[in-house]
Amino acid sequence: MNDSFKGKWALILGASSGHGGGTALELARQGMNIFGVHLDLRATLPQPQRVIDQIQDLGCEAVFFNTNAADDAKRAKVLETVREKLPRGEHVKVLMHSLAFGSLRPYAPPDHSEAVTRAQMEMTLDVMAHSLVYWVQDMIYRDLLGPGSKVFAMTSAGSHRIFPSYGPTGCAKAALEYHVRHLAVELSARGIAVNAIQAGVTDTPALRKIPGHERMLEYGREHNPGGRITTPQDVARAIASVTRDDSAWLTGNVIQVDGGEDLVMI
Repeated sequence: MNDSFKGKWALILGASSGHGGGTALELARQGMNIFGVHLDLRATLPQPQRVIDQIQDLGCEAVFFNTNAADDAKRAKVLETVREKLPRGEHVKVLMHSLAFGSLRPYAPPDHSEAVTRAQMEMTLDVMAHSLVYWVQDMIYRDLLGPGSKVFAMTSAGSHRIFPSYGPTGCAKAALEYHVRHLAVELSARGIAVNAIQAGVTDTPALRKIPGHERMLEYGREHNPGGRITTPQDVARAIASVTRDDSAWLTGNVIQVDGGEDLVMI
């Protein structure tokens, strides 16, 4: 357990699995309490419950919300609860944006009916990119972020590389990285650091929704310089490491947590 984390709170968007779930557990191991936002139907509800149970087994609090993180009214309701729960004057130590809900369709396939639509494109950008800005805005104006707070947003190599049918999501990741840079500049004087985390190919529920993900996993296993694919634990440990330093001087970056994978990917 890390004494500087004990009793602090993290707010993780996309906390039920993958990188969000892995980071929730790692921060709890370090003594941090977790607010988690996820969107699960009845069939997948056991997944976030397992994360909640493990956090509580570690002796930390877990307050989870099964709700749409991209809905303005629902975001406000979550943050009202967060504000009530936090002691007066205390800020959220970590805000992690790990929302993986978007369209995976080509732009101009031979069959017009398979092309991404305006509604799908706009939904993907709103959920996977623009929602970061709205969460940060609302948290700033509720005094939920302050000196020493860390904001992390999950990006991918798809922000600058082309994968079949990944266009809308890759566009969202590129926009997300710009939002990170812009927020970093605006919030630096407040002592708040904002960074993107670019994980390598990781076997998560979100990755398995990508057409051709089997080839991505195979490529990662064969070509990653580290000799294996990235895990959620790799990302979680990186986030914990950056969070230990209260300085906001490491900000506005895309931090690659991939064992050097993006350096050799073709």
